Amino acid sequence: MSKYTRVFVLFTAAYFLSYFFRSANAVIAPDLTRALSLSAADLGLMTSLFFAAFALSQIPLGIGLDRWGPRWVTPGLMLVGAGGSLIFAVAPTFGLLALGRALIGVGMAGVLMGSLKAFSQWFPPHRFATVSALLVGIGASGALVAASPLAWLNRIIGWRAVFVIGAVVTAAVAPAIMVWTRNTPPEVAWKPGAPDLRGLRQVFSDGRFWRIAPLNFFMTGSLLAFQGLWAGPYLFDVLGLSEIAAGNILLLLGIGTALGFGGSGWLADRLGLTRVVVVSALLFGLSQLVLLLTPPVALVSLTYLLFGVTGGFSLMLLAHVRHIFPPTMTGQAVTAVNLFGIGGTFLLQWWMGLIIGAFPVDAAGHYPPLAYTVALLVTGVGTGAALVWYLPLARQREPVDAYAPDQVPAKRR
Repeated sequence: MSKYTRVFVLFTAAYFLSYFFRSANAVIAPDLTRALSLSAADLGLMTSLFFAAFALSQIPLGIGLDRWGPRWVTPGLMLVGAGGSLIFAVAPTFGLLALGRALIGVGMAGVLMGSLKAFSQWFPPHRFATVSALLVGIGASGALVAASPLAWLNRIIGWRAVFVIGAVVTAAVAPAIMVWTRNTPPEVAWKPGAPDLRGLRQVFSDGRFWRIAPLNFFMTGSLLAFQGLWAGPYLFDVLGLSEIAAGNILLLLGIGTALGFGGSGWLADRLGLTRVVVVSALLFGLSQLVLLLTPPVALVSLTYLLFGVTGGFSLMLLAHVRHIFPPTMTGQAVTAVNLFGIGGTFLLQWWMGLIIGAFPVDAAGHYPPLAYTVALLVTGVGTGAALVWYLPLARQREPVDAYAPDQVPAKRR
């Protein structure tokens, strides 16, 4: 295995775990609710803590990645996530369950951004979108494991045992990254960024950033908020499906997301980055409007697939900002945009819980379809408004790599 392949495989394995953890609660939501007597608001808040902790980690993470590199920062945080998974597995109360979920979020916060930082150093600029899309597309298959396979495992060994296994696997992948990867290829110098906020000021003062960030808030936020939790209860409450039947449709959502992430870079390289962002955002918003109409099961299945495919194209918003800033600022620039996506996930997942929880449950404990209609209306309209705000930037000349990595031979780290 070449050193380039090794870097790709190990960081992709880490992202697979990250995606599994963020998506798992959608399938085990009924068991969590029964085991700890959670309301919809409790479930939404607890699940969204993954993304709250994830989001709060983004700014220091970006500085750390630019300063010390993904070889050290990403696996260091993953070990925190392994501890969080163990706490989640044994938690007897809502408080400890929430703590474990938050620590998993901290642990997984450095995986995608660390991978993108590593790839920006290891792969040439013209391959960045494609390689990044492959990373996320393959890694997003963690959501496939968090669908029907997780529903099956949950029946056999229980969700607590599943999270113990997740902790063990995470604790194994983290040191592998430390040992078998490097921050840069042998022929390229590692140039640590300045450990201050000057780069962040440059990012946040750029008007182009503020065209991209809101769309990432609603595209990434709505995708992960729904896939990570509410896609499951929607199927249980609105359609009355069993765990296995719901898991099969969630599998389609996971496949669609993986296809969207994996294919977005290839299409962007051939059709234009902003063009595919605009089309995908439009279809993503429309898919939410279809779901709020509570269509039959067959149409829901197809819509979940479309929702996943088009939502996955939000990855290209990270590639867009990658074109704007120099390599020494890649970590800070990408994590700043990702802050809005993950922060959006936390807020939207929580808000959807508050909206749904405002409606009364029936005798079987199910929320009415109208509850999900209102929640999806909020995310769908928000996506449309953010797309309108992004359009002036999309009309500009296609982004090109204004900066290329310095090819200065030096001792690697």
